[in-house]
Amino acid sequence: QVQLVESGGGLVQAGGSLRLSCAASGRTFSSEVVGWFRQAPGKEREFVAAISQSVWSTRYADSVKGRFTISRDNAKNMVYLQMNSLKPEDTAVYYCATNRAGYYYTSRDYDYWGQGTQVTVSS
Repeated sequence: QVQLVESGGGLVQAGGSLRLSCAASGRTFSSEVVGWFRQAPGKEREFVAAISQSVWSTRYADSVKGRFTISRDNAKNMVYLQMNSLKPEDTAVYYCATNRAGYYYTSRDYDYWGQGTQVTVSS
């Protein structure tokens, strides 16, 4: 199993930045694809970004491309989401999740999830 804990959320003004962290424990973290998803009130959970196991290939939703950067430090069992130029529409609970099968975009393909961290962007 994998245990995931997100941190780094908060309240920020539009145009500001936040860095989210996802701390992992459990089975070999370097074997996991790690994704970030978000869910705003009344909306479905949506893909934000993902990073592959060892090749460190990355994927982004079009809505965050050029503003968000995902990275990982396997030695520390950490994944980060640097969020710049934040917009009010980025407001959501952000979740990190893992899967070993190599999937990126679909939430149902992920095996383990954290509890989420709230990001609120004021206009």
